[in-house]
Amino acid sequence: MKIVGITSCTCGIAHTYMAREKLLKTGKKLGWSVKIETQGSGGIEFALTDQDIQEADCVLLATDVAVSGTERFKGKPVVKVPVSTAIKSPEHLLKKIEEKLSAKK
Repeated sequence: MKIVGITSCTCGIAHTYMAREKLLKTGKKLGWSVKIETQGSGGIEFALTDQDIQEADCVLLATDVAVSGTERFKGKPVVKVPVSTAIKSPEHLLKKIEEKLSAKK
């Protein structure tokens, strides 16, 4: 499973990066390819490439604020959740995404 996404919180500092780290760690544990862009107070970091997006099975937006660049994801399944969900239960979140994608096949 290949997931790309964006994390962003209201302050754009701690929770943005905490969510990214939790998702990356959980993805690795599950044997998935996970790449997460952050849009925080320091701007965009770990930017997704066109190839990252093209190869992804799904896009995860774990955000509490509006993020830029979502038009890049046209045609991809997109899951939107609060950033706290990615921090508190990343494994449950990723497994739910997998279930939903499998059900659509």
